Amino acid sequence: MCDNVRRFAFTLAEVLITLAIIGVVAAMTIPTLVQNYQERSWNTASTVFQRKLGEALTVMNTQGSLAGYQDTEDFVAELSKHMKISKICKNDDLMSCFEDKVIWGAENEEVDMTKVKNVSHFGQDEWEETDIVGAMFADGTTALIAYNKDCKQDPYSNRVINISEQGIGTDCLAILYDTSGFKTPNTQQKDLRGLNIASLGGSNCAFEINGTCFTAPFTPTPLTKTECEELKGDLRISKCHSSSLPDYWAGAVKACGGVSKMPTAAQLAEIVNYVYNTSGIGAKEDVSHSTLDTDKVVELGFTHSNGYFDVWSGEEYVSDMAYVRRCGPTFAYWGGYNRYNPAPLAVCIGD
Repeated sequence: MCDNVRRFAFTLAEVLITLAIIGVVAAMTIPTLVQNYQERSWNTASTVFQRKLGEALTVMNTQGSLAGYQDTEDFVAELSKHMKISKICKNDDLMSCFEDKVIWGAENEEVDMTKVKNVSHFGQDEWEETDIVGAMFADGTTALIAYNKDCKQDPYSNRVINISEQGIGTDCLAILYDTSGFKTPNTQQKDLRGLNIASLGGSNCAFEINGTCFTAPFTPTPLTKTECEELKGDLRISKCHSSSLPDYWAGAVKACGGVSKMPTAAQLAEIVNYVYNTSGIGAKEDVSHSTLDTDKVVELGFTHSNGYFDVWSGEEYVSDMAYVRRCGPTFAYWGGYNRYNPAPLAVCIGD
């Protein structure tokens, strides 16, 4: 009896070609998937660390132990009572708690951390001089911390420490931290992040968008009316606040070195286009029906409070108000904001 069943099989050449195609596709896609996973891991670790730090600072504010220190070492000693720190490194032994070289800035410059010793090396020239202290946290994060002697506390206020889903806002300390400890890549916006780090090792460009250099976001220290009146000519401020309330916008202008170093509406629109994954949004144009990319918000270092973040511009609205860009979950707009409000962050135009 004849067997009329025809049998089919792949030849060796066909199998090899198929495997080669699978290998090429894998080589093209797997590195991207791994990179995306790693970036999300870094962002998550940064968010968790800042939230824990914010909660510790909030407790210190409630207990009245946030302000009044004369040096960073005493501040870190108090912080260790509210947040698990496994090792504290004094100013003459910082590299026992941190890497000696890191990659920082839009140009990926290598910074010699052995030369970073005091708060001015974090770009906080307006803060009264304090030394940097190193810390190793129980979760493996390593950090360099500088205390701001002008730190304010108010146990009855929930605005002293601004805790959000993505991080915190405070002007009590500047901190450079690495969520992977001594492991590589030790690179800004990857495992290396900062809070109130205006510059590092001479570079004040924290991120760059379409050729515009921006410093790291920070919470400005407000000016009094008297201070504003004394400085407004040099800073090119038209009018100072009409009341005795603290002026956070004027404080941002001072920190940046004048109105000309504050971002324009067009420059803030570059940030808007980046964090919403859009293009062509105009200088003062509103954004609607676009989703805020919170990973990019964290990447740039903005504190994301209750789904929103605000950024001061260099434009005055009226004497008691200045223009801000507000970015929300599905929209962004350009509008006036009270200058006594501490919520908006500031960025400067870097060199």
